Amino acid sequence: MKKIALVLLSMLLVSACAPEIGSEDWCAQLKEKPKADWTVTEAKDYTKHCIF
Repeated sequence: MKKIALVLLSMLLVSACAPEIGSEDWCAQLKEKPKADWTVTEAKDYTKHCIF
């Protein structure tokens, strides 16, 4: 039971560190990342939230 709680807490902490998709921080972070390293989903989200 303790292991499950530890894993869930770890996942919560890790997911809290990433900026929300479409936020100004996320757009800036993706702008810094080389475009060759973008996933298809990241490219679609960037176009949808940061350009239009």
